[in-house]
Amino acid sequence: MLPDILSAVRLQEVDTRLAEFTKEIASLPKHIAEIEKKLESHQRKLDADRAALSANQKDRKKHESDIQMQEQKISKLKDQMLQAKTNEQYKAFQHEIGFCETEIRRAEDRILDLMSESEALEKNVKAAEVSLKAEKAQVDAEKQQARERTEADQKAMTELQTTRKSIVTAMNPSVYSHYERIRGRRGAAVAEVVDGRCSVCHIALRLQYLQDVKRGEQVLSCESCQRILYYNPAAHVEDLGGPSASAMHT
Repeated sequence: MLPDILSAVRLQEVDTRLAEFTKEIASLPKHIAEIEKKLESHQRKLDADRAALSANQKDRKKHESDIQMQEQKISKLKDQMLQAKTNEQYKAFQHEIGFCETEIRRAEDRILDLMSESEALEKNVKAAEVSLKAEKAQVDAEKQQARERTEADQKAMTELQTTRKSIVTAMNPSVYSHYERIRGRRGAAVAEVVDGRCSVCHIALRLQYLQDVKRGEQVLSCESCQRILYYNPAAHVEDLGGPSASAMHT
């Protein structure tokens, strides 16, 4: 294989890796943003449950205060009832006391309802606090991993860029120019010939052209997609370092 063709194959491998690292580095902030958004959603839910629990407790205190006020009112009415001079006055005090007792029962019923609601809210808040604490720790760990991965990717990219420069320096400028032109238009600029076809556009090569590609004496491009072609002949057993054919028959 000609050095320029080999360089083009290596260059494409490097560019593929660079593209993968670039994509990964770009995806990490998006991933962090997604998990942070989810965390914020859970935090808002917890804040809403806390607010509901606080409102519940305030409501209970209000009804407890109302009961206390009604009880004080009943106590005063009973004292006043003892001083009633007529039956009508006595009945009027009884009526007011009955109204206060009804208000007390209504407040007590509401307090029972609020206590029942409070139990569920307290349970939700405690569970959410535990869950959120664990989730925050997980998010922090993932953010740290993302930072470390980004640093590792950037380091690897720097090394690949150095490798790329050395490959490009060794290439024929016209071959590199062709490589970049095709890469800019089609992505992959190099294609292996497999079963007599370009492995990217899958167009069959003319028989003579295929033989020329196999000889590898010049840089040739696919007549259909213009990608630089290379041929990788199947390796023989001897090439792989295995036992020789004669040894296998003995």
